[in-house]
Amino acid sequence: MQYPRQWNLVFIAWLIALVSTLGALFFSEIVGIEPCVLCWYQRIAMFPLVLILGQGLAKADAAAIRYALPLGIIGALAAFYHNLIYAGLIPQDLQPCGQGSTSCAQIDLQLFGFITLPLLSLLAFAAINTLLFIASKAPRNEK
Repeated sequence: MQYPRQWNLVFIAWLIALVSTLGALFFSEIVGIEPCVLCWYQRIAMFPLVLILGQGLAKADAAAIRYALPLGIIGALAAFYHNLIYAGLIPQDLQPCGQGSTSCAQIDLQLFGFITLPLLSLLAFAAINTLLFIASKAPRNEK
C-alpha cells in the first residue's frame, strides 16, 4: 500500500470507525441509552475495526483491509436488519430481542425526525465498506 490515495481511504475508514466507537460508548455510558442485542452485534463488528485499521495504518499492512472487510460486511448486515425492525418490516417473532432485554424496535434517539442510531450505524458501515473496497482495488507497487 504505497499509494497515498489508498492510505487516505483506509485512514478515513479508520476515522469513521473511531467516531462510531466513541459515539456508541458516549450514548451508552454517558447518555445512558441501553444497547439492545442487535446494537451489541453492531458494536462487536465496529469496535475491532478501530484496532485492525489502526494497526494496518501504523504498519503499512495492506492485509488489514482483508481482515476489516468481513467485520464491516457483518456489521452492515446487522444494521440493515435492525433498520428493517425499526421500519416495522420484521414480525415480532423474528426479532432477536426477547423479554427482559432492551427492545430492538424501541427508538431511543431520533435526529431530524428520521435519523436513528441504527441508521447511523448502517451509514457508517456502508461508508467503511465502500472505502475499504475501493482501497483494496487500488493498484499496488510492483517489485
